[in-house]
Amino acid sequence: MGLKTRSDDLEVILAVTEYGGFSAAAEALDMQVARVSRSVAKVESTLGASIFTRTTRKVALTDEGRKFVNLVSEGLEKLQIAELDIINRGALPAGPLRVDAASPFLFHQIIPVIDQFRRAYPDIELTLSSNEEFVDLIEKRTDVAIRIGKLEDSSLKARALGRSPLYIVASPEYLQQHSKPQTPEDLAKHQLIGFLNNKVLNKWPLKGQANMTSALITPTLTASNGESVRQLALTGNGVACLSGFMIGEDVASGRLVKLLEPYLISNTDRELINAVYYPASTTAKRIRVFIDFIQANLTLDA
Repeated sequence: MGLKTRSDDLEVILAVTEYGGFSAAAEALDMQVARVSRSVAKVESTLGASIFTRTTRKVALTDEGRKFVNLVSEGLEKLQIAELDIINRGALPAGPLRVDAASPFLFHQIIPVIDQFRRAYPDIELTLSSNEEFVDLIEKRTDVAIRIGKLEDSSLKARALGRSPLYIVASPEYLQQHSKPQTPEDLAKHQLIGFLNNKVLNKWPLKGQANMTSALITPTLTASNGESVRQLALTGNGVACLSGFMIGEDVASGRLVKLLEPYLISNTDRELINAVYYPASTTAKRIRVFIDFIQANLTLDA
């Protein structure tokens, strides 16, 4: 007996399941809600069973629907891998790819190698965006996002790119005018540059008093993103805590000086860098080659 349901209808079923409703699935798949309804009705008619229960507030899987979706998900994933292997064998990936990252990572790690990436993959239409907070990939129509720090549980796929240590730094000009801090307690005498909105970034990974795992500093000057904090430190406005991926060249050239290194706590969650994405057959190869390329070119330490 031949297959009686089309794979694109099954993709719709999976989307309704993942996004929790017909409208959300339609937006994610960039199609009309009516087409989503037709696909669901067609599959249910073929099976002779309801896949979803519908109320005015939500859509939920029936017991039969849950078993069916689990099997379909496994089967489609294998089918997509097989199709992509044949279609893309020997061919360069092509099409749109939307990438999001916090502005410091975008400026210091991605943009410097974009020309190389575009020459390697000329048919990928790259769009870059910058957000300081975690973005909703579906809402922002983003294919892959670079996230710094510990990941929360989610349905996103994640690939670890590495760790970027944190450093306490200041400019030589600032240190000429202020005594160099010798212990974390000395920071109380200094101008400290911190973050305006994300207060957790004002916890500096410093050993100090007994059992101290981090120091919550009280900034004397705040900025809304890491690149602004870096610029303030470079221009002599105070002491800052910044990731190695954004200050490597500054430290190497002497524009910034590392401080309190014996007191730094390493391997904190804030060092983690991951690429996150929704697996989709249409973008899988573009996402993979982008992440492979970026990871190979990262400079995460100062």
